Amino acid sequence: MSRPSSPLPLLDGVKPSYLVLPHDKRFYGLPLLAFLCERFPFVGEEGWRRRLESGFVVDEVGRTLNVQTPFAAGKTVFYYREISREHEPPIPFTEEILHIDEHLIVVDKPHFLPVTPSGRFLRETLLTRLRLRPELQHLNVADITPLHRLDKDTAGVILLSHRPESRRDYQTMFQNKTVTKTYEALAPTRLDLNYPHHICSRMERGEQFYLTQETAGEPNAFTTVDLLENRGEYSLYRLYPHTGKKHQLRVHMLSLGMPIVNDALYPEPLAAGLEDYDKPLKLLAKSIEFDDPISGVRRRFDSRRSL
Repeated sequence: MSRPSSPLPLLDGVKPSYLVLPHDKRFYGLPLLAFLCERFPFVGEEGWRRRLESGFVVDEVGRTLNVQTPFAAGKTVFYYREISREHEPPIPFTEEILHIDEHLIVVDKPHFLPVTPSGRFLRETLLTRLRLRPELQHLNVADITPLHRLDKDTAGVILLSHRPESRRDYQTMFQNKTVTKTYEALAPTRLDLNYPHHICSRMERGEQFYLTQETAGEPNAFTTVDLLENRGEYSLYRLYPHTGKKHQLRVHMLSLGMPIVNDALYPEPLAAGLEDYDKPLKLLAKSIEFDDPISGVRRRFDSRRSL
């Protein structure tokens, strides 16, 4: 299901959020405020009263909603998420734009920077930063959309679309697995494996929603690991993910007894907010290569970062 068109503009590079009011009989005849307070209890009643009085909570046609507005099942509500500056400290690393053309933006993302707003990150995300970049203001920056995932802990190359008309052509490349992605990782040295080493397993969501775990069953995650450089206790590896499961490379390296250096999630997750900027995850999306679906030309983009 596509995202509905928003009647609210970008605000400091952030798109408004939205929700469709459910068919929940408990709220029939009550004000919208009652539903919002239950759905988002962490905002609190005073917080929602303030937002509803601000004029920045609207319906799908742009009508302002207020504290007297009745709950109406099936209606769409648009609003801006709010995170205070002190709860979202600046991430002290900068993205680099590698390429801009009629359809694509190619970026070399730093470690620690989330791609899209979620959780405790709103302004300090790649997407919000790009929408504010002066060199991109000739584009419709509200249309900038990532074409694939890249974990906030992982640095490297990511492709974004800025034209809705051609976006599906590029998304189809990833769906059809015709894109070649190459990663580099620093991890404990193992010289007893025959390289390139192929590993496959079945991956599913872990008990904690933000983790991935290996389970019994038909494999659905495939990775090739190659040894690039022996550096003693640790070595530099080149990783080729043939599938795109969440945290696939991190989990596969861990299963080989070679956890990637400075991994804050595997084998044991650290509490959120304890990031050590001096210890980035030693995982880099080094290159991405594909046949351009518009021009047919073979294209390759490489990160300028190194481990």
